[in-house]
Amino acid sequence: MAGRFITFEGPDGAGKTSVLSALIPIVEKHVAMPVTLTREPGGADISEKIRTLILDPANVAMDPRTEALLYAASRRQHLIEVIDPALAAGALVICDRFVDSSVAYQGGGRQIGEEAVLAMNHFATGGQGPELTVYLDIDSAAGLARIQAHQASRQYDRLDRESLAFHQRVRAAYLKLAKAEPARIKTVDASQPLEQVVAACAKVLAAHLGDSWQ
Repeated sequence: MAGRFITFEGPDGAGKTSVLSALIPIVEKHVAMPVTLTREPGGADISEKIRTLILDPANVAMDPRTEALLYAASRRQHLIEVIDPALAAGALVICDRFVDSSVAYQGGGRQIGEEAVLAMNHFATGGQGPELTVYLDIDSAAGLARIQAHQASRQYDRLDRESLAFHQRVRAAYLKLAKAEPARIKTVDASQPLEQVVAACAKVLAAHLGDSWQ
């Protein structure tokens, strides 16, 4: 396709939303192509409805495999309705979470297995994935402390309420992915002040995009 596809990943409390809010205006100044920022779960109307279902704190009875399948279903709709059309139109698509999140959260955190989660998402996406992933890394306890400190000003969802051990498994799965795919996944220390994290992310994008970054 004519466009470029880049994802941002990280455990809860890594600050992806804040980083992307500050980063996107910088990206738009440096690339000639249109920039599409989207998110998962969600990004499309049907996908957003699935997001509400997945993250609702009331859904305590949701089975881990049900959760994983819902994420994959949301992702499929999002890909077909938003990501693929934007790429076909020549946009730089930057997505807040993609398949790596499912591998980390459901495969690692829920302990249903990374390979099983990869398989269901391969079916959902047809094997399509990003050319670059920026992984914002933070210690699990520090990430949860951030969430608690900003609980009044952010969505406090079902995954935020999980134990420290759950979030440690999520981070371990992310680090395993980053080690296995160093060419695609670039790690940024998210414990730094926001301005430094944003600058580090911009540097990663500039290096990857090359002549497309002016």
